[in-house]
Amino acid sequence: MFTDIITIIRKEWKEMFMMRGSLRGGLTNLLIQFGVFGVFIPWQFASDWFKSPLNPLIWSWMPVFMATWMVSDAIAGERERHTLETLLASRLSDRAIYLGKLSAAILYGFGLALVNLLLAAVTVNLVHPGDGLQFYPLGFFFLILAFDMLGCGLLAGLGVLVSLRAATARQAYQRMSIVLMAVWLLPVVVVPMLPESWKAPMMAVLMNANYNAILLWVCLGLLVIDGALVAAGQTRFKRARLVIE
Repeated sequence: MFTDIITIIRKEWKEMFMMRGSLRGGLTNLLIQFGVFGVFIPWQFASDWFKSPLNPLIWSWMPVFMATWMVSDAIAGERERHTLETLLASRLSDRAIYLGKLSAAILYGFGLALVNLLLAAVTVNLVHPGDGLQFYPLGFFFLILAFDMLGCGLLAGLGVLVSLRAATARQAYQRMSIVLMAVWLLPVVVVPMLPESWKAPMMAVLMNANYNAILLWVCLGLLVIDGALVAAGQTRFKRARLVIE
């Protein structure tokens, strides 16, 4: 089954890189993402990039969101292009197809996050060579990677479930966008509206928080949620049911 999963991953990635009609378009999109999140934004923070754990933690999540369109397209896009029947008629098992699509989105989002974190470290060190070689604390770095991986699993698991119920890829993407807005935009909108008397204590807590411990507990929670989503996805992803729909 592992070989079948790899086959699906390769198929999904090929479609992703050809999303603008050519390999050049897909690679250009990747380079823009790396340029913005791996070079430009860390450059603006300079050496402060490593001083505040919130900087890499927040910005490493942005590329993860870029994988949303892939999971939105996972089933709804295939159904819309009338290629779902062909895929389901293949010798590949339901489980291999589901896990392949899920893994393709997770590895894509995680790969973007990893490359951007490493590019950010290189950028900051090149811009400020006089500060000596700088890097993330190793424990925190690996926790960020775990957080991003499990975060990709959360979005991918939700995305596939949404895509299973959507008529078109656009509809699936719109529904997923609502989830992303709740996760990302609401805190951005709500926090500035809080009274100033609340903001100072909140900032003090954030500055003195033990991010390693927080990330560890968050990762454990995400692991449980991801497991539940995968179980639900495998239960819902049935060949006969998809053909009827």
